Amino acid sequence: MQIQGRTVVITGGGRGIGREMARSFAARGANLALWDLNQADLDESVRQCAELGVTARGYIANVTQEDAVAAAMDAVVADFGGIDVLVNNAGIVKDSLLIKVKDGQVTGRMTLDQWRAVIDINLTGVFLCGREAAERMVKRGQGGVIINISSVSRHGNPGQSNYTATKAGVAAMAEVWAKELARYGIRTGSIAPGYTRTDILAAMRPEILDKLTAQVPLRRLGEASEIAHAAIFIVENDFFTGRCVDVDGGMRI
Repeated sequence: MQIQGRTVVITGGGRGIGREMARSFAARGANLALWDLNQADLDESVRQCAELGVTARGYIANVTQEDAVAAAMDAVVADFGGIDVLVNNAGIVKDSLLIKVKDGQVTGRMTLDQWRAVIDINLTGVFLCGREAAERMVKRGQGGVIINISSVSRHGNPGQSNYTATKAGVAAMAEVWAKELARYGIRTGSIAPGYTRTDILAAMRPEILDKLTAQVPLRRLGEASEIAHAAIFIVENDFFTGRCVDVDGGMRI
């Protein structure tokens, strides 16, 4: 797919990897429909994309709410005429060990609220956005691309039962959707970043960052632009579908 002139929807587009992906698509001439819950972050991402000479709009949308997702997708279609690419990037972490044990006694555990919050946004949100985007792509009849943002943690990261489940799940959904949607000209894929330099990670204490980078064969954090480059590859390569691109510096969990 040629990116020039296409409409790209990015959830969680207000900052971090989402903002960098938006900038990368804008630099190649795509128009951006950015979703987030933080208006200030959203406005800044829209501003940076518009400076690159494309049309960019922001939408406040909660990806966990079925009606809100459908309404936001309808708004994008009304504003841009259709949806060519969806990047399911919105996500959160609420880390905890399954159980914490001290001296043979259970002293803590992952709560149901922690589990549900991450499942709702990272997994159910991806399902809802993918379903609603696919429906509108099919009705339009011009195909499209859906990209889910997974993680190296999908292989099983201690302290992340909830996050690991969601990131394995979104990669699996991309495989399923590739088989279901190919007949409509819709390709899918997922990207699994490793430790990537974002505002949150960059703000960590140096000794913590040293421990993280020590796990990476390339001995550095990834850059958000490198994750964005993988999204560009998936969109532009018309023989790519259903696979997960690992961008992790060789890291394995």
